[in-house]
Amino acid sequence: MSNNKVFNVVRSLVDDIEATQMDNIEAAAKAVAQCVKDGHIIQAWGSGHSAAGAMEVAHRAGGFIPSKRLMEPSNGQYEGVEGVGTVFMKKVDVRPGDVVFIISNSGRNPLCLDIALGCKAKGGLIIGVTALEASKDLKPKHSCGKNLYEVCDIVLDNRVPEGDCCIDLDGFNGKVCGMSMITTSVLIQAVMYRSMELLVAEGIVPPVYMSQNIDGGREFNENLEKQYIDRLYRI
Repeated sequence: MSNNKVFNVVRSLVDDIEATQMDNIEAAAKAVAQCVKDGHIIQAWGSGHSAAGAMEVAHRAGGFIPSKRLMEPSNGQYEGVEGVGTVFMKKVDVRPGDVVFIISNSGRNPLCLDIALGCKAKGGLIIGVTALEASKDLKPKHSCGKNLYEVCDIVLDNRVPEGDCCIDLDGFNGKVCGMSMITTSVLIQAVMYRSMELLVAEGIVPPVYMSQNIDGGREFNENLEKQYIDRLYRI
């Protein structure tokens, strides 16, 4: 029998998300479904490793076609410098009715606040994915005096502790194995599944990407993308 602790820790975290986040998942799913129904775009941004969470939202097999990832050109190198995101947001195409996922484990760095506040000022509905309880104990680094969870319309708590690492390792002084991307992915996929379920219940066929590795997948995707092409490849 394996004594690898990862499996039990992941199961425990996923169970915790299911037990605590269903209301938040439902709220986020309704917002996403309305966004798609009204012909708007789902957008996502994450800095550093949190970019993996944004990739779960946008342009992936089984996900919504009207979706895109915000590509901040420094790739988060200046996430501790306030104002970088404000300059970036001058060129970003966020419109009223869009839903924007902002993914940041700590939720305290200036770049994520600049982008969240900029998207909100342009009329986007902001869904934050963050380690809520840990973030509440962290002093904000942005001049607004707030962390991400305090400026979002909806918050999804990824349930990881401060510092992300979740597993004790015998013989090592400290914890290992960050789990935020696993729990963030579970939260995002739960939102997407539920939003698609809501659309189907209304008789709407969800515009969903097929894998391009399946015969005909690329053609299928490109045909559906035509409805949104004027927005998908803007900054």
